[in-house]
Amino acid sequence: MTTSPARLWFLDWVRIIAFFVLILYHVGMYYVTWDWHVKSPFASDAIEPLMLLSSPWRLGLLFMVSGVASSLMLVKTGAARFLGQRSVRLLVPLVFGMLVIVPPQAYLEVVGKLAYQGSYADFMRLYLGAYHGFCKGDDCLDLPTWNHLWFVAYLWVYTLVLGGLVAALGGRVDRLAARVAALLVGWKIIVLPFVALAMVRLLLQPYFPTTHALVDDWFNHANYVLLFLLGATLARAPQFWPRLEPLRWSALGIAAACWATLTICFALPDSLFIAQALEQMWNLQRILYSLFSWSAIVAVVGFAYRHLNRDSANRRYLVQAVFPVYIVHQTLIVVMAHAIAPAKLAPVIEALVLIVLTLCLSFAIAEVARRSRVLRPLFGITPMQAPAKTERSAQEAMTQ
Repeated sequence: MTTSPARLWFLDWVRIIAFFVLILYHVGMYYVTWDWHVKSPFASDAIEPLMLLSSPWRLGLLFMVSGVASSLMLVKTGAARFLGQRSVRLLVPLVFGMLVIVPPQAYLEVVGKLAYQGSYADFMRLYLGAYHGFCKGDDCLDLPTWNHLWFVAYLWVYTLVLGGLVAALGGRVDRLAARVAALLVGWKIIVLPFVALAMVRLLLQPYFPTTHALVDDWFNHANYVLLFLLGATLARAPQFWPRLEPLRWSALGIAAACWATLTICFALPDSLFIAQALEQMWNLQRILYSLFSWSAIVAVVGFAYRHLNRDSANRRYLVQAVFPVYIVHQTLIVVMAHAIAPAKLAPVIEALVLIVLTLCLSFAIAEVARRSRVLRPLFGITPMQAPAKTERSAQEAMTQ
């Protein structure tokens, strides 16, 4: 039987860093041409290549690390207890977020895009009544919404899938993990998952655009479930993780080359290509995007294993704070961006202000939540325990 390691400190740090990158990314969304809840008057395509540095791999990495953590928790608690704990930990913050945290984002979106004149109280009556009249052409805002908390909803569903599979397969899960780990050695670590991700993107992405609506987001489900289950499988194979360390520089080089090539491809106007050539160009972009995604994940985890495979007081604090920070960060960005817009700060200064204030206020809220028995479950923090019981294994802490 394959035994899992008691501690995977480096994956805790990967998860922490990925969520910090997410804050930077969402501040960036205010300044690019891509659709988002609120937009800066300075929005342009200037920083879109910088946004591309993390967009192909960030969420996939989070789902993979979540799969690792979930699998290790299953080993410790069993399927029934695991599913109960995870449902409470994920669904309570999701519902609380949809009712309290997310609505200001939707309100400011209709104020900015549709010139809505009603008060916030008026809007909340429509929000809770599932109003679907906030439309711009055929694009209507679905209310109520989970906005950035879609990740929590998807993670809960994938958790149910994993729990069901482990309950059905039993000890065969460890044998499967051993076979997968035996297969993923050397160059195969980069090539085989990349091929699987590229096939998913080529076959599904043209027909199922991203919606984050759960019921019709089939490309994203296939992509993220693959990474989640891969992480869950490899969690049972501790011999796999050291293999990423010697690949880290090669994987980083591949990711950098893919980023540079994609930056050129995305900048080329479609008018340069005839219809058949344009379709081939899009397929090339999908392949490069998949290669970028997986090689970046290998590089990040490889560097983390090399440099961050240790515990510290900072890790113990941040691993508990990062989930409540995630819950509130996007609402803070949207509200503050709207509030400080009249100051007409230069875009670079304004972005720095948003980053600093988002970090400071997010951690302040996380601190308040951490100290309150009532707020802890609403922000996905484990209940307070007696001092003798507060030490937990890293795989439990990673899932907070």
